[in-house]
Amino acid sequence: MKRLGLIGGTSYHSTLEYYREINKKVGDEIGSSQNPELLLYSINIEVMRRQDEDEINKTYLKVAKTLEQAGAEALMICANTPHMAVEYVQPKIGIPFLHIADAVAAEAKLQGHQSLLLLGNKPTMTKAFLKDYLAKTHHLQISIPDEENINRSHYFVSKELTQGQFTKEAKEFYIKLISAHETKVDAVILGCTELPILLKKEQAKLPFLKTTDLHIQAAVDFILSK
Repeated sequence: MKRLGLIGGTSYHSTLEYYREINKKVGDEIGSSQNPELLLYSINIEVMRRQDEDEINKTYLKVAKTLEQAGAEALMICANTPHMAVEYVQPKIGIPFLHIADAVAAEAKLQGHQSLLLLGNKPTMTKAFLKDYLAKTHHLQISIPDEENINRSHYFVSKELTQGQFTKEAKEFYIKLISAHETKVDAVILGCTELPILLKKEQAKLPFLKTTDLHIQAAVDFILSK
């Protein structure tokens, strides 16, 4: 099995999900008598909360180099928003990132979805690292909510979900928002690692592309690849 470096901490709830599910899915493939070698570096979430892009880039570069030197053969960021650092970090290291947007695009194309609604916090919905990456690299049509709903979504993600609070109010907000886009897009990207946790038991007319699940499967495929 290949050795994968995980960069977590944003939040630790999502990091736990990644660690548990990667181990579980690899075990489902090869049996429970083995488990993959994972190198985990958990950063302080405050680095992301300060929203200083220079600090974020330097932090992720330092962590990426640390994991590479420790023997990682590829890297995976266990969250959506920190992927903003990939463009800066990737040219400065010698191993690849398993990019969350590549995993999402592959599944969207497999299911025949072309037009997608992107949900998450404000940076995830408005900055280029997911929205433009999906559009330019994978030629998908990406929609985002209006400004009011972007701000409300950002509140729920940053103030509740990433702190382990999964409220009825947040669940109702996202269900209503998704319903309002039923005739406008083919599917919904749940672009916050905690959103699939919040909406785990919810049904909607639009299919969900759960970035966490798709990214985890990409990790498993890499670990078990020849």
